[in-house]
Amino acid sequence: MSAHPSIDPATRRAWRRNQRWICALLAVWFVVTFVVSWFARDLRFDFFGWPFSFWMGAQGALVVYVLMIALYAWRMNRADDDADDALAGATPPSQGTPADAHRDVA
Repeated sequence: MSAHPSIDPATRRAWRRNQRWICALLAVWFVVTFVVSWFARDLRFDFFGWPFSFWMGAQGALVVYVLMIALYAWRMNRADDDADDALAGATPPSQGTPADAHRDVA
């Protein structure tokens, strides 16, 4: 038995794909935020002339966060465009505007 029988399969697939993106981005966020901090002492190599753990704390994490936001926004805009294209293809051709229906034809 389905929890929401009124949701069509295409919408359900789109939502599942969105959930996978969210989970992947949350995993990246977790690694950048917590794993790098947890293993900071073990990450002793230079990155752009700075110790990697210091660079990630000062700049790297912020760069990753901004890239994650940009990636998610790009992906959602693409998904919205795909949904709009699917809806445009599913609607019947227009029979004119509502204003045309009130015109007197002589």
